[in-house]
Amino acid sequence: RGPNFELLEDIAGEAFMPMAYGGGISSMAQVKNIFSLGFEKVVIDSSAYESLELISEAASVYGAQSIVGCVDVRRSLFGRAELWSHGGARKRSVALLDHVKALETAGAGELLVNSIDRDGTGGGYDLKLLQEVSAAVRVPVIACGGAGGLNDFVSAVREGGVSAVGAGSLFVFYGPHRAVLINYPEREELVARLP
Repeated sequence: RGPNFELLEDIAGEAFMPMAYGGGISSMAQVKNIFSLGFEKVVIDSSAYESLELISEAASVYGAQSIVGCVDVRRSLFGRAELWSHGGARKRSVALLDHVKALETAGAGELLVNSIDRDGTGGGYDLKLLQEVSAAVRVPVIACGGAGGLNDFVSAVREGGVSAVGAGSLFVFYGPHRAVLINYPEREELVARLP
C-alpha cells in the first residue's frame, strides 16, 4: 500500500519541524510528491530489496542527506540478526551487513536500524546490532526500537556508536500502567546526558 498523501499533507500543514516519511514508497513520483508536501527526508525499506535504483535516483535528485535507508531486524532463535520487510511480514535472505553496505553505496545518506524484537518494549536498544551496523558503514546510523528512558539514548550513542536515536512509546506511555501521557524530556536534560 502506498503513502496516504492526503494525510501527509494534513500532517505537514500542522507540524512546524523537520519531518521524514517512510512506508510504501516504491517510485520517484511518490518521492517527489512527499518532498513537495514539505517533508525533508524519505525513508526507504521494502522496495530497496527489489532494486536499489530508487535510492540512487532519489539521492541524485534530492541529495543523499534526504534519503534514509531502513532495515527492520529480528533476532532468530539462535540470536542471528535477520532482515525483514513489509512491516515485518517478509523474511529476507540477504545478510544484514551486505544490505546496509549496499544501501550506503546506492546513495542513502543515513541508515535507520529498527529492532523488531525490541520495538515498543522499553527494554533498551539492541546495542550489539547497532555496533555492527555502525562499524560497517560511514553514514550516520539512527537507532530505533526499544527506548525505555534517557539512559537508553546514551547507551545507543556511546556504546552502539549511532549518531541519532528514535523513540515512540517512550514519549506516549507513562508509568507502570502505561497510561497515555505525551511527554518529552527537557532539552537541557538531553544536552547534559549527550554533550
